[in-house]
Parts: sequence; C-alpha cells; structure tokens
Amino acid sequence: MTDVSPWLVLAGLGAFPGIHPAMGWLFAVALGLHRKSRRVVWLSLIPIAGGHALSIAVVVAAVVTLGLVVDRRILELTAGVVLLGWAFYYALYGHRHRVRVGMQTGMVGLGVWSFLMSTGHGAGLMLVPVIVPLCLSASPTNDVLAAGSLPISLAAVAVHTGAMLAVTAAMAGVVYEWMGLAFLRRGWINLDRIWIAVLTATGLILIV
Repeated sequence: MTDVSPWLVLAGLGAFPGIHPAMGWLFAVALGLHRKSRRVVWLSLIPIAGGHALSIAVVVAAVVTLGLVVDRRILELTAGVVLLGWAFYYALYGHRHRVRVGMQTGMVGLGVWSFLMSTGHGAGLMLVPVIVPLCLSASPTNDVLAAGSLPISLAAVAVHTGAMLAVTAAMAGVVYEWMGLAFLRRGWINLDRIWIAVLTATGLILIV
C-alpha cells in the first residue's frame, strides 16, 4: 500500500472512461438537456458511476478469486489472451453492438446501461495488470481476508471509480453549462481506436 504508482495507474485508467463520451457524460448531458434540468445531469452521474463500479468489481473479484487457486503466471497469460481477443472483437464489431437506451429511461435503466457499456468496453480487464500484483502479492494463503486482498480490492475499485466519476462530472458540467453538444459534430478524437490500442498493449504486456 506504500507504493502510490499502482493507485495512480488505477486513477488514470478511471479517468479515460470519464473522458470517453460513450461511457457516461454524453448520456448525462443529453438526458439533462432533454428534461431541461441541471439536477438530472448530476443525478445521472450516480447510476453511471455505480454501474461502472459494479462491472469493475465483478472482474476484480473474479481475478482475485482465481489468483488464490491458480498460478499467477497462468492467470496473467490467460488475461493477456482474453485482452487481445477482446481488442480484436471490439475492433471488428464493437461499434455495431452499442447498448441502446432511450432518453426516457430512469436511473435504474441508466445504471444497467453503464454496467453493460463498461463490461462491453472491457474496462475491468484493463485493471488486471495492476490488480494481480496489488491484490495477490500480500500472502500465498488461499484466504481472501488473510491475504489482505479484500480491502485492497475494494480500495482499488473505489480509487478507479472515484477518478472516473470526477472526470465524468467535470466533462458533463463543462459541456452542459458552456460548450453544448454541437462541438461533437465539428470533430472529436476517436477514443475507441485509442482504447483498442491500449487493450492490445495491455494484453501483450501480460503475455510478455
């Protein structure tokens, strides 16, 4: 816990979904504009962050659980192959399989949408290179509590989600209050290509 670099990486990996319009802030702004309510914009951030956190937590729990019974190197190789496969699939079909949610959805529907979007983007898989050494190096025991993995895992999810929520809120606030959505029509960075490249690089790092 004394080395801050893994926590900075977790925060950075949370900031990227926060910037990506397809991961939350665009929907929050659009919903707020549709209902003509600034309050709706800020309330929308709660289920968006909650759905993202749940998606991340599922992956973290699976990795930590498997890491207590499977050799760490095998786990890293498997995660690397999955990441490469996910990147390949997302590059070919990701744009066709967007989760569609209408502007009339409630907060529960928005939370479900956020969970599915985060899962579909492979957001949790991106944390594997950080989660494995951070949560599985404390002890060789097969007890999550004894190994200290549970509190560290919860802290990792909290740091990642907190960074995502902060950036999402900042983007939603700036766009809703000042910029508007018109700038997206004039041009926007293709963050999906960057995400695919990062997925690929992360998979290769785990394998090598």
